Amino acid sequence: MRVQATLTARDFTLLGWLADHGVLTSFQIAQALFPSINFAQRRLRTLLQEDLVDRFRPQRQDGGSFPYHYVLGQLGADVISAQRGDDPPRRDQARKRRWYLTNRANLPHLLGVNGFFTQLAGYARTHPGAVLERWWPARRCQERGAFAEPGTTDMHQHVYTSPIRPDGHGIWVEADRELPFFLEYDTGTEPLSVLVDKLAGYAKLASIIGHRWPVLFSLHSPLRERHLQQQLTANGVRYPVATAVRGDPAGAVWWRHRREGPLTRLIDI
Repeated sequence: MRVQATLTARDFTLLGWLADHGVLTSFQIAQALFPSINFAQRRLRTLLQEDLVDRFRPQRQDGGSFPYHYVLGQLGADVISAQRGDDPPRRDQARKRRWYLTNRANLPHLLGVNGFFTQLAGYARTHPGAVLERWWPARRCQERGAFAEPGTTDMHQHVYTSPIRPDGHGIWVEADRELPFFLEYDTGTEPLSVLVDKLAGYAKLASIIGHRWPVLFSLHSPLRERHLQQQLTANGVRYPVATAVRGDPAGAVWWRHRREGPLTRLIDI
């Protein structure tokens, strides 16, 4: 209770993100929530001292170290579970989760996904009228009835378990317009055919919920992007897809499949 009285709305946002998405670097946190890295580091040290967050710092293979990676501390887990009305966490939950994230083989992929959304949050922080309305991890998308329309009487939507497992799901709002989307963050480890095959699950979900929300492929190279676009065309894909080679996800970096013309801003997809 003493600690909760000192927490700000920004602190609760950060703790909630760490609970949902596992790990964020100090630079991602600063970009998304703070006016400067120094401001962020001072606040993070305070949260660290209170055991609201914990941190680790991976070493680079070629020497040196990465920035601090922040995870939820035990007291932070207590605060979030109380705020959400969940059962109290186990006493060793934060320690076990920290160990898991520290040793996670695909940690760079997770950080890449989280970086995509913190870039959007950072853009929204500095651009009035822009809002990252929703940021869901993969497991949230697979909960029963996750995409049921509010107030719907269609029981199929309420009991339906989605076949998709995107790297993230978001709703981006800008200039009074709204774009729900799914993110596939590609690191080049899967064949392009696997990426294309994933779209069948999205099409199946669209048939249930009545919305064809676009799938965004964030790719690591222009060559892979071009090859993916070619593969989509060869397979006759009609589901809405846009691709980009990293960059500012809110900006004009998106190549809409089967659309001619210049690259598109996220909200215009």
